[in-house]
Amino acid sequence: MQSKRISIIGTVGVPANYGGFETLAENLIRYNHTGSSLGAMTVYCSSKCYPEKKVSFLSARLKYISLNANGVQSIPYDIVSLFSSILHRSDVILVLGVSGAIVLPLIRLLSSARIITNIDGIEWRRKKWQGFAKLFLRFSEKLAVHFSHEVVADNSAIAEYVRQTYGIETHVIAYGGDHAVVVDAVLVKEYIFPERYAFTVCRIEPENNVQMVLEAFSKLKSHALVMVGNWKNSEYGRVLHSQYSSYGNLYLLDPIYDLGKLKTLRSHASLYVHGHSAGGTNPSLVEAMHFGKPVLAFDCDFNRSTTENKALFFSTGKELARLIEITHEPLLERVGRDMLEIANRRYTWHTVARQYFSVLNG
Repeated sequence: MQSKRISIIGTVGVPANYGGFETLAENLIRYNHTGSSLGAMTVYCSSKCYPEKKVSFLSARLKYISLNANGVQSIPYDIVSLFSSILHRSDVILVLGVSGAIVLPLIRLLSSARIITNIDGIEWRRKKWQGFAKLFLRFSEKLAVHFSHEVVADNSAIAEYVRQTYGIETHVIAYGGDHAVVVDAVLVKEYIFPERYAFTVCRIEPENNVQMVLEAFSKLKSHALVMVGNWKNSEYGRVLHSQYSSYGNLYLLDPIYDLGKLKTLRSHASLYVHGHSAGGTNPSLVEAMHFGKPVLAFDCDFNRSTTENKALFFSTGKELARLIEITHEPLLERVGRDMLEIANRRYTWHTVARQYFSVLNG
């Protein structure tokens, strides 16, 4: 089989420092590096985040764009990456997200490259987008679905949405989470926690129901919660941190990017609370599932799909508090075993990468 030139665009870059798409790109490179496929890979990176500008990562070439990969600049960042990838004669372009989809009709006219797009988690529905931004993202999603050769959804609930909205079938490929358990644990010396605590890690945004979770635990004085997030990045986060940081059973930690430290915190937790209500298959959830901890998840189609309806679900703070108070240890142990079994069956990077390369090489 002739080697294909594969470009990946839409990520901050590799090696991955933060984010699901970055971790996905890195693990596709690692899989390819083992010789499991025959692709010559190029990954587009933001020079704003990689001042060293290394020319390669394992067997993948790195190309740099002098724009931020997130926020408003993600649109020109992805557009420039797309034109660069066809200029360098890519055979296959894996597009992660829909920010640059507005130029896909032109890309299809100018190039014979196969376009494969992971449309992410119905981005336009997120509460943080309003007005023109919401309309633009919805239009971008429509263009991405119609002008890509193949569409990837990371969750069966998103695949159903695409089927009902656009009449198009997708490839359902989730994320891996086993990278979170294979690293060496690193002692977290900065904090002292109680012997038993619930754990959660997320972006501090309304759609992740952060206030709901904090309110529930603020009333459960005998149950501790350790929550890791970017509290200082928004007024929403700063207000919540100010409101709840004085509670003795709430430990509100700044972002932790060291997987070894996160492994320590996850390993010692008694359960995992997942408040996300949007975004498809959330990487933080599949990572948590690999630790075999019982998961208490916000009740939505995405989380039910990810956990095969075997997590414990809540829709309000009162329901969450009641679940924590009345759930017996045998049930928690069973849920933890179920989460680990699902994670090992569906959410390993070997499985995910094999599925992606089946599409890329198709």
